[in-house]
Amino acid sequence: MRQAKSRAELVINEIPAPGQLAPYSVALSADVRPSRHGSDSELGTGRFILLYDPEAPESWGGRFRVVCFAQAPLETDIGLDPFLADVTWSWLVDALDTRGAQYTAASGTATKIISTGFGELARQGDGSQIELRASWTPLDHNVAAHVEGWAELLCMLAGLPPTGEGVSLLSQRRANRA
Repeated sequence: MRQAKSRAELVINEIPAPGQLAPYSVALSADVRPSRHGSDSELGTGRFILLYDPEAPESWGGRFRVVCFAQAPLETDIGLDPFLADVTWSWLVDALDTRGAQYTAASGTATKIISTGFGELARQGDGSQIELRASWTPLDHNVAAHVEGWAELLCMLAGLPPTGEGVSLLSQRRANRA
């Protein structure tokens, strides 16, 4: 896990892992950095937990299990998109596949939250969030690929463009031509 490479826009820290999910576990938290992401951009946060049970629970399909969470605020009109949950799940699958993470038994939920403030919170107006909770069983020991896929999902939810070899941003190219 510690060998995973993350984007400069993320702050990743090891945190205490929940002890009741498996005999052994390690956990990470990540937050999108506001200073790198821009003052008017939306932020994301998430958790990644790697569980290990030498008894290989049948429901896991192996001795290891990844449990993750990713959340980001959205513009309200994006939160109303009927395909948002499907797109969020596909971003996770694409991010894992792009990093070469081998896995099975993937499952999860994508939750859209629309809120309206009242009383003292009325000034905040309407808001929206997307939350993804997912788990899967790694089929190899390349845990870095799983962490990197989760980190990429978190950045995409926060509005950052995907990264990859050979990918450059048009706005960066245009800025360099001037």
